[in-house]
Amino acid sequence: MSDPTCAAPSERSFGEALAELDKIVAQLEGGQLELEESMERYTRGVSLLKSLKAQLDDAQQKVTMLIGELEEETGVADAPAQTPSPAAPGLTSEEVPF
Repeated sequence: MSDPTCAAPSERSFGEALAELDKIVAQLEGGQLELEESMERYTRGVSLLKSLKAQLDDAQQKVTMLIGELEEETGVADAPAQTPSPAAPGLTSEEVPF
């Protein structure tokens, strides 16, 4: 059976990669590792971080694309913004008195 921490970051789920990165950070902050092992963990952490950022960037691009498609289909982009204010439920952003 292979060690899952040796898997390429892109082959791991976002949650698994994030959990491994958290573990690496805790180990490095603990200060109990030898220099060589610290460098190996740091290198692995950088690799995981790059993979996580790429996954987030990809997800953001997909969401942006889906929002654009939804706006095109519904014509929402042409309508004036009627975003309810979190401070005053039921009022739109234009109706908030402050």
